[in-house]
Amino acid sequence: MSQNLLENGDREQILTTVAKTFEEQVPFNRILGFDIGLQKDGTAKLSFQMRDDLVGNFLRGILHGGVISSSLDVVGGLVAFVAFLGQNPAQSFDGGLDRFSKLGTVDLRIDFLRPGLGGSFVATGSILRAGRRIAVARMQLHNDDGTLIAVGTGTYSIG
Repeated sequence: MSQNLLENGDREQILTTVAKTFEEQVPFNRILGFDIGLQKDGTAKLSFQMRDDLVGNFLRGILHGGVISSSLDVVGGLVAFVAFLGQNPAQSFDGGLDRFSKLGTVDLRIDFLRPGLGGSFVATGSILRAGRRIAVARMQLHNDDGTLIAVGTGTYSIG
């Protein structure tokens, strides 16, 4: 009998496994040093430390815009995938991971609000709407002082 993956007793373990999959199995996420976590409510948090190789403006030591965009895209895709798992029955977690291969960014809008200055950064994401095949997420990036650096909206193919 089919059951919703996120309604059974293993919800926390599944969320931890999804977060670790995004963190450890995607080579680009490893390169950027993303530390990824999921909350019980389906929101996501991604953190990373500033490093010399993430600088875009070498004169000011500002975080590269591509890193900002990537962090927001990853956290948006993560909450979209969790939304998919939450509304689609699957026989096993492996069946849900098979669907991971179909996850993709359809549209991404990033508004850069301030220079990416800071020692560390935290991107958060939440779902605005999730349908059967498409999810829309809202994302934010803050520095270690709590300053809002950028916001984004992403549309993701989830089915």
